[in-house]
Amino acid sequence: MIDRDYLRYLEGYLTDSRKAKFLQVLSQRTNHFTVAMEDVFQLHNTSAVMRSCEVFGVQRLHVVEERYGKSIDKEIAMGAQKWVDVFRYENMNDCLESIKLQGYQIIATTPHQDDCLLDDFDISKPSAFFFGTEKMGLSEEVLAQADGFLKIPMVGFTESLNISVSAAIVLQHVTEKLRKSGVDWQLTADEILEKRLDWARKSIKDIDRIEARYYGGLIP
Repeated sequence: MIDRDYLRYLEGYLTDSRKAKFLQVLSQRTNHFTVAMEDVFQLHNTSAVMRSCEVFGVQRLHVVEERYGKSIDKEIAMGAQKWVDVFRYENMNDCLESIKLQGYQIIATTPHQDDCLLDDFDISKPSAFFFGTEKMGLSEEVLAQADGFLKIPMVGFTESLNISVSAAIVLQHVTEKLRKSGVDWQLTADEILEKRLDWARKSIKDIDRIEARYYGGLIP
């Protein structure tokens, strides 16, 4: 449960334009889609995918770090790490279980005999788009548990795209299609309150002192 008094208190430190921007951005955010990345070796690719999530309004990103521990490259992410919720897992099984419990279908972004072209993808179901490593692609574990397979149509000699480019193409397409649909894709009222509080905290430099002051009873 969100402490609305505390939220109002924190937002008192923000400008009106900042608060309006939060509401504008949150009106376009969605948890209908989410993204999962499997053991991506190149750090800049993880950061770039995070940036694409933020740009196209996908609020949650799942990162499996079974072999390659990572930290976000802030220069490439361009601040996206402040606005996107990142969930980290030590193995793919935990990631798959968590995402399935949240009601998402698993969509493997890889060519397959049962694949679906991007233009034909059904956006009505909550979906988690899985992207694999740069060289090996998605693991057999993901492929075995996938509910569907998605591929980007290509007409050149090259048969694959960089993971960050693939993610950007997929997210731009499915989110644009989603917003034009009749699907209930927006955040709930409670989710919006949670993000307003989270973003307000991340926007205030001296947040620890301000929180201590508030919870210490010095603020009416």
